[in-house]
Amino acid sequence: MLNRRIYSYLLSAAMLGVGVTASYAQPVNPPALALTPELAQKTSLTADGLLRKDLAYGIYQVAYSPADQSLYVASAESLPGVRGGVIYKLDPMSLDVTGAIYTDEGNFGLAVNTTGDTLYVTNSIAAAASKVGVGEKGTIQRTRFSNTSYDDTKMGPRTIRHDPQNGRVYVGAVGAPAVIWVLDDSSFELLDTIENAGKWVTGLLVDPRSPRLYAGNGDGEVMVINTETNQIEQRWKPAAGEPALLLNFALDADRNLLYVTETKHQQTIFVLDATTGELLRKLPVGDALDILYNPTRDELYVTHREQGKVSILNGADYTVKASYDVKENPNSLLLGPNNQLYVTVKAPFTPQYKASARESVVRIDLNNVKG
Repeated sequence: MLNRRIYSYLLSAAMLGVGVTASYAQPVNPPALALTPELAQKTSLTADGLLRKDLAYGIYQVAYSPADQSLYVASAESLPGVRGGVIYKLDPMSLDVTGAIYTDEGNFGLAVNTTGDTLYVTNSIAAAASKVGVGEKGTIQRTRFSNTSYDDTKMGPRTIRHDPQNGRVYVGAVGAPAVIWVLDDSSFELLDTIENAGKWVTGLLVDPRSPRLYAGNGDGEVMVINTETNQIEQRWKPAAGEPALLLNFALDADRNLLYVTETKHQQTIFVLDATTGELLRKLPVGDALDILYNPTRDELYVTHREQGKVSILNGADYTVKASYDVKENPNSLLLGPNNQLYVTVKAPFTPQYKASARESVVRIDLNNVKG
């Protein structure tokens, strides 16, 4: 079977594989503390002056809905004896909890449609994805996947991305060999399965300029997929013959640059020509997990899980404009309105692969970043 630690870390977009240090396993289980009204409205400031909300056990990705001007945070509720998950609704400035959507499966990856009235969620442990309506009367529609890896274990959906131009939702699978599922964004029916996608599909990025989807995998490949035919047309290996576990993408469309993070072997950001895949540069930032590019400010945002930091890089020359301590393990990023950057912060796993502490959402006000 797939190594359980590798599988768990892949689903959380974290450090992977054999050789993970013992500090990632905490010896005791956390208490199952409810999110009381007092706790739901309690925030703190980090040493760097960032607003931090300690939210729940097992949070993963965050999305912003313009429909109700709220943040939504996917949670697997990773506690012993707990079944199901929650999608928390937060005020984007105060980070106060203003609502919750309770689901019968744990929630991991998260995306939102253009209008913000629909969330797309991966239920990784259940080998499923869900379409969740925003609001008190919103419905939940689920598609389950039956694909299995070489050892007959079910593949776990990880990243989910919405393509509004084509009306499609793409879901990457953690499996070997892996697949990418293609869903209709309205009916949520499975339309196609892109096979032979290498070991462990990790990050996905929809190119808004052309019918193209970028996908990364644990074989160190960037796959370029034609979204009109659902065929893999190119495979790039930025690390050449060296081992690489590619994780997440960002696109600078004006410069035609594709950024790819690698946190395990190369511990760098690969800078590629977005059309040819030519390796232009490797950024010596250390372990790099999630990444976003902000064209308005010409900045790159990077989480460094091992370092417990978030970096802001100048998009022109890659100098570090700012760096923030957000321990324990900064994970996913979201760029929201009004120059607000959001970071989910993971806690170490217990030996039972549960969250060892309540995990957090951090807000970084980019208006305060100089330069």
